[in-house]
Amino acid sequence: MDLHKHAQPQDAAPRVSDLRASDADRDRVTDILRDALAEGRLTAEEHAERVEGVLHTKTVGELDTFIRDLPAAHQQAAGSPYTPAPPRPTPGAIPVEADANVVAVFSSAMRRGRWRAGRRLHAYAIFGSVEIDLSEAIFEYQQVVIKAVSVFGDVQIRVPENVSLRGTGGGVLGNFEVHPLDSPESDAPVVYVDGLAVLGNVEARPKRGKLVSDILGRVHERVQERVQSKLELKLDKLDGKLDRKLDRKLRKHLDR
Repeated sequence: MDLHKHAQPQDAAPRVSDLRASDADRDRVTDILRDALAEGRLTAEEHAERVEGVLHTKTVGELDTFIRDLPAAHQQAAGSPYTPAPPRPTPGAIPVEADANVVAVFSSAMRRGRWRAGRRLHAYAIFGSVEIDLSEAIFEYQQVVIKAVSVFGDVQIRVPENVSLRGTGGGVLGNFEVHPLDSPESDAPVVYVDGLAVLGNVEARPKRGKLVSDILGRVHERVQERVQSKLELKLDKLDGKLDRKLDRKLRKHLDR
């Protein structure tokens, strides 16, 4: 019997088109279809048919079929090529000391709502439970590391759908589970979960329907700040010119 006949090569990583589509991916394609309808590239019937198909897609490749004949799709692909997040943080980007610690010993502790996520967060659940919810957090940095340790406890981590999620860890008679997530946005935050579950549980996964836009918001704020500073500088120069003109006219009038 030829055992080599049945051996098949395994792909090192799934193709982008085979990745599961998120709600953020569907919203992006729906926006392109809406713009195409407004521009007259699609009829109302074609738009309704394609949107209905988008809502039932499962992979990124299936989504692309609905916008393949639209210019906006090719402009986006050319302007922002897909680059998956690295498996580990950039060396030197994450400090050794934690920005914050969440500890539960025979109790429960949580961090959720509108809060600022630092670069490193440590979560310890010892005969207790810890909840880290980043779905509404403000990301001040693109790379965030969460160290999660559970001893006879439970650590639950939730992230927005449009960030990237990576995990490295294991369990000793316990469960360590991280659901990998790839964001289509190159500047989206990347959350790295490292940890250990000893007779306990550590789980990290996306929270459906939750998106983060703080990085884009900070970009807009910086642009507005630059525009405002330039405007103030121009106004200062204009005020100086007006003052000099008024001063010259006043002197001429007094010399008469």
